[in-house]
Amino acid sequence: MNTVKLLFDANCSYRLVKKLDDIFPNSLHVERTGLAIPAKDHDIWQYARDHDFVLVTQDEDFCELSLLYGTPPRICWLRFGNSPTEIVAQKLRQHHKRIYELYISATDTILEIY
Repeated sequence: MNTVKLLFDANCSYRLVKKLDDIFPNSLHVERTGLAIPAKDHDIWQYARDHDFVLVTQDEDFCELSLLYGTPPRICWLRFGNSPTEIVAQKLRQHHKRIYELYISATDTILEIY
């Protein structure tokens, strides 16, 4: 299985990058991209598109951008509300295969994780 890079939106902890480095190497938090902070949704979207990331967010706005502009990037939409970083990491680990399938899909755009 090839690797998938995740770009974590500002509403996700920067600690996820290190916690998931073994299965999602070369992932980034938006604060490490060089974008202005706070970064605008469209700029984050474009960065993910330009650098081949799956965008991980709790923000529905990115799903709307996906409907408007298509893919890439793919969106991993965390639908389970604010949770401790460890829980978020566990859920992303549990869905590793589904995230990879989203990344390589010719048709899928958004993966909702509950």
